[in-house]
Amino acid sequence: MTFCHDRPMSPEQCHTDTEACAQHIAERLGPDLRIAAPLGLGKPHGLLNALYRLTTADTSRSLTLYTALSLTRPQPAPGLEARFLTPFLARHFGEDAEDPAYAVDQARNALPSNVAVHEFYMQSGALLRSPSAQRNYISQNYTHVARDLAVQDINALVQLVARRETPEGVRYSLSCNPDLTLDFIDRVVQSGKPRPLCVAVVHPDLPYISGHAEVTQDYFDLELRPDASPPLFALPRQPIDIVEYALGMHASALVRDAGCLQIGIGALSDALVYGLRWRQQDNMQWRRALVALDPRGGTHALAARMGGLAPFRTGLYGASEMVMDGFMHLQRAGILKRRAWDDLDLERAAASGRLSPETPGGHYLRGAFFLGSHELYAWLAALEDEDPDALDMCRVSNVNQLYGDHQALASLQRRGARFFNTCMMATLVGEAVSDTLENGEVVSGVGGQYNFVAMAHELPEGRSVLLLRSTRRGRSGVETNIRWNYGHATIPRHLRDMFVTEYGVADLRGKTDSECIEAMLAISDARFIDALCAEAKSHGKLAADFQVPERWRNNRPEHLRAALAPWQNKGLLPAFPFGSDFTEIEQRLLPALNWLKDSSATWRGKLALLRAVLGPGAPVEGEDEALARMELDQPAGIGERLQGRLLRAALRRG
Repeated sequence: MTFCHDRPMSPEQCHTDTEACAQHIAERLGPDLRIAAPLGLGKPHGLLNALYRLTTADTSRSLTLYTALSLTRPQPAPGLEARFLTPFLARHFGEDAEDPAYAVDQARNALPSNVAVHEFYMQSGALLRSPSAQRNYISQNYTHVARDLAVQDINALVQLVARRETPEGVRYSLSCNPDLTLDFIDRVVQSGKPRPLCVAVVHPDLPYISGHAEVTQDYFDLELRPDASPPLFALPRQPIDIVEYALGMHASALVRDAGCLQIGIGALSDALVYGLRWRQQDNMQWRRALVALDPRGGTHALAARMGGLAPFRTGLYGASEMVMDGFMHLQRAGILKRRAWDDLDLERAAASGRLSPETPGGHYLRGAFFLGSHELYAWLAALEDEDPDALDMCRVSNVNQLYGDHQALASLQRRGARFFNTCMMATLVGEAVSDTLENGEVVSGVGGQYNFVAMAHELPEGRSVLLLRSTRRGRSGVETNIRWNYGHATIPRHLRDMFVTEYGVADLRGKTDSECIEAMLAISDARFIDALCAEAKSHGKLAADFQVPERWRNNRPEHLRAALAPWQNKGLLPAFPFGSDFTEIEQRLLPALNWLKDSSATWRGKLALLRAVLGPGAPVEGEDEALARMELDQPAGIGERLQGRLLRAALRRG
């Protein structure tokens, strides 16, 4: 007899065969499967794929899936991209990696009619061309998802878990995803509806996180413990460029010692983390670089009022829906260390400096889900063994909002909070566009961004800081990300707070529309300032006699590169400051391939590309190794010879 809990369970309740488990679920629940699965890492791809196969093979069945952030490996385009990515993907994700089949089919518009997938947050940009994904998208604040799921008559929840045997019996950890499961199940039970069938899929490499992420022995109805499991999905670490470094530098001066920090994911967040670490570990060089970036002194003035220029002594407390690599780097740098206690008296004593340093317990990081690199997962597992109180993985209703019985405590814990999130575009009057295009097509989702922006306005010293690059490359060349207006807003103007671009910080809280417009113009790219200014004047939002200050004319990429050149030349602004999953040769190839991709997007770029091919210049070091990595050192046929010439030209452009 198999023992899955402290009580014996029948073989039908404990499975090692994924197909048999899927068949069991299908037979138990009938032909209409309505399944909830966690976002991101917590989805059991193998079991979901087995259920998907059962459904697609039998048109009398139906499958409705409620989830978010379905992670798939990149699908490289033919040509140079495939030559570069195919070996890397096999190495990074593992030869036996398994994508969620429904997500792959949905991206290529091949979902069968008896399958529907509803996501409230999509892998960024991955489903723009999927009509079914766009139609079935559910726009929700993260904190409202559990409420809305509870009325959908869901009959099964499937989740990846960690498993631990203890003297008292088996325990499960929701590990990477306690975010919605706990709130959702509670909502269903409170409503009087039948509790869905809860299926635990054990992954041996998933870090076991105790505390609020640990559930009782009988929480799950079925256990699937496959004989073999594919590697955990790990995000490749991305490079950081000069624009992102500049942005991170400005943002890092807005953080106050002894405060609270929330950060998202992506290169802009990585740049912020690097800026904070540089401020801590080499404060003099960090200050000099900030002076070079901020000759007008605007960021310095804000740092004096609400942030700081000195290293962190007390340190920061992390409260973020997502725990990612950045928090690991901040903890290792001695920045993430201010502990909080889930006891109002203890927290009041800590805030007033009366708490003894020997007081046990307390956590310095609270999150609702985690996702990142293999290094992050190893760090989390080690943290559980060395300091299990340090990390609290818990419900998203605790992390993403103040309301409820924890409001007084959460407000105190999150004193001095800085909530950093990214957006795609912003308007001159302070609206933020983060998830959807003006034609209604969804790029990603609202997620928790609105939650954190609103929370910043509720906390006495809280500030919302939205990060964005001032420009992007569009079909016709460089376009501004700061607009007069836009057909969609994720964050409305009445919640405007702070925006950061590579050219500085705009503090919009409590300002008039004309003051906001001037502040946003000051951090816009100089190539677009006059047109933006004229549009604001034409609508009466800016005084007719307003003159653009001459110092704003320096908001150009060349000035940015010149300002940071001394530190870049010293190697203090590396492309991969936190390590790379790419080899040295692959790192050399990346900028060349990116240049080729950008150049082929516009006619001017194609013209520059043609000139480079016709006159590629002198060979550069490592060129032959780079072509060998791309299997173009011995080209066969005209196509491969052309690819080789293009790549040589890109490598030689410097």
